[in-house]
Amino acid sequence: MAAATETKTAASADGLGTRERLVRTASRLLQHGGYENTPVKQLVREAEATLGSLYHFFPGGKQELAVAAIHFGDEEFAEALRFGLSAHADPARALEAVAELLAEALEASDWRDGCPVTTTALESVGRLPELQAACAQAFANWQELVAAKLLACGHPEAEARDLAVTVINTLEGAEMTSQVTRSRTPLLLAGRHLSRLVSSYAPATAPRRSD
Repeated sequence: MAAATETKTAASADGLGTRERLVRTASRLLQHGGYENTPVKQLVREAEATLGSLYHFFPGGKQELAVAAIHFGDEEFAEALRFGLSAHADPARALEAVAELLAEALEASDWRDGCPVTTTALESVGRLPELQAACAQAFANWQELVAAKLLACGHPEAEARDLAVTVINTLEGAEMTSQVTRSRTPLLLAGRHLSRLVSSYAPATAPRRSD
C-alpha cells in the first residue's frame, strides 16, 4: 500500500517520480562504485525512496534496477556521443569534438563520472549475465552511433564498423586513464589520434584533414 501511494504522489523537488529517482541514483552509484559496492539501503536513501517502492517498481530487486540503470547510463552516454558527432560534418573532426566533450565533463565531475557502465561491466563478467548483457548492449549501441556517422560520410560498411569498435575501445580506455591521472590529456590525445586514423581511411571523395 505504501509503495502504491508513493507511485501516485511521490515526486522530488526536481519533479522526478520515484522510479526515475531510483534509476538515476542507481546509475550514478554504479558508475562510481559498481554493483557490489552499491548497497540497497544506500541506494534507497539517496533516491529518497523506500524499500517497498524499490520492489514495487523492480520486483527483481537490486539486479533488475541495475539493468534499468545501465540502460539509462547507456542513453546518457549516447546523447553525449550524438552531440559531439554532430559538431562537424567531417567524422575525423567530430571525434576530436567527442573527446573534448568527454574530457570537459569528466573534469567538471572532479574526475568521478567516467563511463557509466565500465565498473559494472567488469565485475559482471561470468557472474551476472543480465547485467553483462546490458553492458554489452550499451557498447554495441555506442559503436553503432559512430558507425552511422562514418557510413553517412561514405565509408564502406565493414570499414565503418571496424573503425567504430576501435573508436569506442580507445575512448573507453582513455577515459579511464584520464580518471586515474586526473588529467584531460589522455582523452585529448585519443581524440587527436582517432581523428588521424579515421582521416586516413577517408573515401577518395571526402576531404582529408591536414595538420
